[in-house]
Amino acid sequence: MSQVKHLLENKGSTIFSIAPDVPVLEAIKRMAEHGVGALLVMRGDELVGVVSERDYARKVILQGRSSSETSVSDIMSSTPLTVGPDTDVFDCMRLCTDSRIRHLPVVQSNKVVGVISIGDLVKAVIDAQAEQIEHLERYITG
Repeated sequence: MSQVKHLLENKGSTIFSIAPDVPVLEAIKRMAEHGVGALLVMRGDELVGVVSERDYARKVILQGRSSSETSVSDIMSSTPLTVGPDTDVFDCMRLCTDSRIRHLPVVQSNKVVGVISIGDLVKAVIDAQAEQIEHLERYITG
């Protein structure tokens, strides 16, 4: 199975982020603009959290808070799980499943180098299984 660095080679290493003191409303706008479900919360080059649509739904909407008056730092996950470029895709899937998260920042030498989502991981597994099936079919049919 492939590693995270292979996923980033194919998908790219674009990082969508936001500062912790920005209103949640701006974070939701950026997520919609970029078609993503989460943003890294960065203070300069330092990863300080992850904010997701799930955080918004549970910590703003359900609690009746104001999107324009609540800051990202108030609702973000402040100790995000991270993986390195050499982490195996299956290990990432296990981490996402066990931790009930959908986004993993990729960190190398204390620097964020990308983000992978559960969707990226599922696609990688499906592609690997399709390749394995193709190899087995060629082997069987000679």
